[in-house]
Amino acid sequence: MAKGDKFYFENFKECTALSKKAALYLVECLENYSPDNIEVMLSEMHKIEHSADIKKHEMHAALAKAFVTPVDREDLDMLSHNLDQVTDKIEETIQKFYIYNIQSVEPSAIEFAKKIVESCELLCELMNEFENFKHSKKIQSLIVSLNDVEEECDKLFLTSMREISKNPADAYTAISLCKIYDCFEACADACEHASECISTVIMKNT
Repeated sequence: MAKGDKFYFENFKECTALSKKAALYLVECLENYSPDNIEVMLSEMHKIEHSADIKKHEMHAALAKAFVTPVDREDLDMLSHNLDQVTDKIEETIQKFYIYNIQSVEPSAIEFAKKIVESCELLCELMNEFENFKHSKKIQSLIVSLNDVEEECDKLFLTSMREISKNPADAYTAISLCKIYDCFEACADACEHASECISTVIMKNT
């Protein structure tokens, strides 16, 4: 591997580390939720998301001037975008608690947030293996594991939405909760899309 290639893989590792940090902070926010502190939560989460944006911009700048890249620059750009989407979707989730003035947190929301942490941890492991993807013995099993977690999130989404319909509060609260669970589902999907992108890059380059 060329010396300059190290940058791309380190950038991806840093991006997934920030996604994991955002997911862990989401769990912390929900486990200790207070509507009085929601603006502080938003501010802290945005700092993490902004750091992830910086990593994405650094990748774009490097790709714009690179003559040779370890894999196709379009693939590197696609992966950078998909990894950034994970942190964006996590931030969007806590934003929904602010937008809809949520006063308390359902246990299933905390469970969902922990599943997002699990997905982000797997993404971190994937990025640690990605640099050596042609020889890694773990990367395919990690992709499968991430897909399994996404399926668990699908089931949790269905049961959570059903509980809302079985035990409706006022219409506004019910709609707000549905929007929030949509965001959780989007987080899980973003993690899976990132892993699918990695899988595509591997297939094209082995």
